[in-house]
Amino acid sequence: MIPRKFPCQPIVYDATRPDDPYWQNPLIPMEFLRLTSWMNGVNGAIAGNVGAVVFKDFKLADNKEAGIMFEIVQDVKDDVCYVDGGFSIGKTPANTALNGASPKGVSAARSENFSIRNMRFYNYNFNDAAALTDCSHCNHIASQDSGARTIKTQNLGFDSSVTQRIRFGFPFNGIFYDLDGSLTNKGPNTYVSAFYEHNVQPECEVNMAVYSGIVCNNQV
Repeated sequence: MIPRKFPCQPIVYDATRPDDPYWQNPLIPMEFLRLTSWMNGVNGAIAGNVGAVVFKDFKLADNKEAGIMFEIVQDVKDDVCYVDGGFSIGKTPANTALNGASPKGVSAARSENFSIRNMRFYNYNFNDAAALTDCSHCNHIASQDSGARTIKTQNLGFDSSVTQRIRFGFPFNGIFYDLDGSLTNKGPNTYVSAFYEHNVQPECEVNMAVYSGIVCNNQV
């Protein structure tokens, strides 16, 4: 789903309009609102190949792999494809079906221009469960991913029952860019990246227990 005014017309870039490369074929934002989804054997909600698509105020619980998964964001500028609001619960107390699972709250896209904002997370405190992960389906043989991807976050909330905020996925090249400090607790414009020893710099600290990687301040 890549909604634009003329769906089959390719984007024509115009050097005289660098502020808006979509002026001849504007994006049409598509919002999916207030889905409640629980106890799915894979994901609570999944977006495959999408453009200006927003999942807003979803309520998710007890989903085996992820509450929300976005795979590929295509043909859009930044800040038009994102998750906004709602909450995800890793495992409710009475649910024993997930005792051997390691779900994630949001599994972020294996492409640029994806963000997560205003969402709350609860009960990610078992096995390898985590509120966030990156690079959805990059472990698939046909995913054709080879580089780092940046996910922007803002105004996220983590209950004390979330012991692991991030668990990076293969190929362990992801970057979370925290706009306001709600993810890193280090203030605005800070970062979390997967652990590689050469990236451990004075502006950063290694925190595998909570972030499975390196947390850096805004001087990086």
